Amino acid sequence: MSEHYYLDDVDKKIISILQQDSRISFSRLAKMLNLSESTIHMRIKRLREAGVIRGFCIDVDLDKVGMNVLAFVLLKADPKNYEDILKKLAEIKEVFEIYDVTGEYYALLKVRVSDKEELARVLDKLGNMEGVTSTYTMFVLRVIKDKKNAFE
Repeated sequence: MSEHYYLDDVDKKIISILQQDSRISFSRLAKMLNLSESTIHMRIKRLREAGVIRGFCIDVDLDKVGMNVLAFVLLKADPKNYEDILKKLAEIKEVFEIYDVTGEYYALLKVRVSDKEELARVLDKLGNMEGVTSTYTMFVLRVIKDKKNAFE
């Protein structure tokens, strides 16, 4: 189990602002929080060293770049093949997220593709994997909430 890192209110505010704009300058962030620039620098450095902040990235609107079909796939597998299946799933570029879950299914996959035909090809690929016993696909009609900020 991972070790928890205590976040005070200032840390949470810093993280929240960085999640909205990871390119914000330390001086602007310091002004927003009424702190010194060196305090901001040290806090962000400490958060990175502790692994709380893993990196800085951009948020791409996948719909705008043609990946406008979103589906979730539940997957059942032969337990003897499960670890190999997970490794193979991780190599499929259309599979964006993989969750090892409890219950009737073994894994939950988040799949992003450009159209229904591409989704069908991905589902065929999944279904034909050695050890996959069944899949259940949920096609997303619309996204109601897609939370990116942990402290809002």
